[in-house]
Amino acid sequence: MPTHSQQVISRLQQLVATPSVSSTDASWDQGNRHVIDLLAQWLTDLDFAVEIQDVTSDGRKANLIATRGSGPGGLVLAGHSDTVPFDEGRWTSDPLALTERDARLYGLGSTDMKGFFPLAIAAAARFREQALQQPLIILATADEESSMNGARALAAAGRPRARAAIIGEPTQLTPVRMHKGIMMQAVKITGQAGHSSNPELGNNALDAMHAVIGELMTFREQMKVRYSNPLFEVAFPTLNLGCIHGGDSPNRICSRTEMHFDVRMTPDGDNDTVRAELQQHLQTIAEQRSISIELESLVKHVPPFEEPADSELVRLAERLTGHSAHAVAFATEAPFLQQLGMETIVMGPGSIDRAHQPDEYLELDQIAPCIDLLERCIAHYCL
Repeated sequence: MPTHSQQVISRLQQLVATPSVSSTDASWDQGNRHVIDLLAQWLTDLDFAVEIQDVTSDGRKANLIATRGSGPGGLVLAGHSDTVPFDEGRWTSDPLALTERDARLYGLGSTDMKGFFPLAIAAAARFREQALQQPLIILATADEESSMNGARALAAAGRPRARAAIIGEPTQLTPVRMHKGIMMQAVKITGQAGHSSNPELGNNALDAMHAVIGELMTFREQMKVRYSNPLFEVAFPTLNLGCIHGGDSPNRICSRTEMHFDVRMTPDGDNDTVRAELQQHLQTIAEQRSISIELESLVKHVPPFEEPADSELVRLAERLTGHSAHAVAFATEAPFLQQLGMETIVMGPGSIDRAHQPDEYLELDQIAPCIDLLERCIAHYCL
């Protein structure tokens, strides 16, 4: 096995063994600082200037900005350092111990997306003896899998800045220039409890929720027409009814119910406009039924993302990979890096189909091609 592959695997072993789950569920949520410290040490050894940006006041969650070289242009290689929660009982091997079998590296975050960092570092190491004409920046963020507060903190701080940014989410090394946004919403309905023998004694929150669900399903069909985009495999925005809770007894009029849903918007629309329209529809139902209906955001929205097809970065990635840039349904931190003025694409090793799954893995045959691809991108932007 090539030396660089052995070092990549060794580093990925350490990253996988360092838990960094982020979740909206407090019982799962962890910090990522130990992962950031590992990356900081490796990059310091490669003569990068390392800065750690606290995302939480206690420093448990942090971003890493590691820079080699200087100037107004350059390239950012970016990724998130957190993972989703996991069900250990559904894994064939220990999710926190990298396991090699069947020409694959199994472990939590192996493809989504701790595996990108050792490859980016290996690519950067090939230029250790060369003077860079423009900066190379390796960026690691916190909380992408939950709030995206790491990327939001970077956007708020106005840095890092470069000419281009590649986010190494798993795309099988094909360039992605467009993805849907996401917003997660809660509908909370408060009615009036009463004895079920007489509906006039209360105001049933579940009856109102029935009307709300019907309205959301109608709105979903309208979005298909208004915001359709054939570049996506699912060529329209989706609205998924995720979970519902309410009531406490079959012989009591339900006084309260809550439902959560998400909307994944194409770049043809925007989250704020759609949410305002949903708010108006729900307000109409509330007035008709004399009941309280609240629409509450569960997390801050992630906007849709689109990089122009004729941008320099898209054209370069297409030429180097031999694949046309395409669109995906999942959301990334790309909109926040794009807000900093950088041309941005998503392109990394592994498959998104393995992300968030038991027995997540990164294929060994992705290692050398990814390092080579990143090396050529560094040469283009930094030499």
